[in-house]
Amino acid sequence: MNQINELESFPYPFKDDTYRYSNNSILLDPPISIEVTNHYKNEINLKRRLLQNSPSHCYQALPTSVQGQWEIVELVIDHLVNHYPHYFELHKCNDKWTLYNKLLMEEEYMTFGDLSTVSGKPLNFIGKHVQEDLIFMSQRDGDIFLDAGHLCFPSNWSLAFKLGMGFKEIHQPIPKFSEKSLDDKILRFLKNIEQGTPWTRKNWSLMAGNSLDTSLETFDVWGKDRKNVTADNAGKFVHLRVEVQKLFRLSVSNGLLFTIHTHLLSLEQFSLNKEWLKQFYTILCELPDFILDYKGISSYKKEVITYLKNKLDEVG
Repeated sequence: MNQINELESFPYPFKDDTYRYSNNSILLDPPISIEVTNHYKNEINLKRRLLQNSPSHCYQALPTSVQGQWEIVELVIDHLVNHYPHYFELHKCNDKWTLYNKLLMEEEYMTFGDLSTVSGKPLNFIGKHVQEDLIFMSQRDGDIFLDAGHLCFPSNWSLAFKLGMGFKEIHQPIPKFSEKSLDDKILRFLKNIEQGTPWTRKNWSLMAGNSLDTSLETFDVWGKDRKNVTADNAGKFVHLRVEVQKLFRLSVSNGLLFTIHTHLLSLEQFSLNKEWLKQFYTILCELPDFILDYKGISSYKKEVITYLKNKLDEVG
């Protein structure tokens, strides 16, 4: 994919010249849980290596999540075969399903509802065919809980640590998240999501390097790159990392499917869009320290701002 196409397909996350935490969700149209991009094969291969080498980092589930996981399998396969029929086919013979992945020239067999045919992990069965990470959130006792996850590309968090937590506990590390009752408002929004009316939002951060796997468990591998950013190498080395997050209400379990598709774009490529360059420079210069610290940008903010300013001077 050339640089222009990369820019055109990148999910730019900003609407204003300032950024603060908010519920920036909008209705998802079209209501598709997955997207196949030109990075498909590379990302699927990476996912599968991570699932093999770090299985406990990439998959966690409570026993009560099984029904929700099967619902997610059915929903995601339905979206694959209906929206990407040139890439995926499904053949059913009663409960015996065969998924044909034409991109990878693979056939997957399972008996729907039979855990023994998916190694006991329904989310991993379908997760290894899609670029998205897949999270199952249950709704009970007036709260939303993280009950299962297929998570290969986390943004500085640990699935094993968060498993079983409620909504506010999951998000407790976010500074000032509870101010002005933002946590209550978002929890209320999530609980009121209706079946057939999915929502989407974008979450962003900066990444020193280009690792998709930024789990807490591997921080010693990717975290040290933050010390290696300079104004000279920031264009190629630093990436804008954007998660396209989608939320679907599940009909049987009444839980939520939370999909996360992670996109990376180097600042060098990003800067080819003059309007993005100007706006992001303004945002970063104004961004409060508590957000810079939480997103892990503080240690190399100066270098990135210098790079962006130099690029702005070039374009005039």
